[in-house]
Amino acid sequence: MFKILFALHLLTAIFAIGPLVHAATTASRGLRTADAGATAAAARTVTLYSYVSLAVVVFGFGVMSMDNPYGPGKVAEFSEAWIWLSALLWLVAVGLALGVIAPALQQATTRIGAGEAVDAMVGKVAASGGIVGLIFAGIVFLMVYKPGS
Repeated sequence: MFKILFALHLLTAIFAIGPLVHAATTASRGLRTADAGATAAAARTVTLYSYVSLAVVVFGFGVMSMDNPYGPGKVAEFSEAWIWLSALLWLVAVGLALGVIAPALQQATTRIGAGEAVDAMVGKVAASGGIVGLIFAGIVFLMVYKPGS
């Protein structure tokens, strides 16, 4: 069961976090070209994969709570720094995606449709997307190196 849950955790991380980071980091392209279709698609993608990324966390906590097949005790405990830091960073990244990037892209889609300029939004979306990408890179680092364990 451990290997199944671990595989599901890794697969959802790849197929949910990957598209989320890609959409978040490239969303500003639609703003630069004032392409309402691109901004609407990016907003939908960021929103959808932000919610789907919850599966990564659920499977991760499932793996964490199992008996370690390679040694005594559980795989990990929430009190370990790399676990709670990863969870906190995930909350921050998803909060940025759902609270800053997606609403800005939805607003931009409306503005582009009305013929208004969206140049002022490019920096906010690009910076937020870059931060989301860096946060998820940090989570990967924590998952691989498990500092403090």
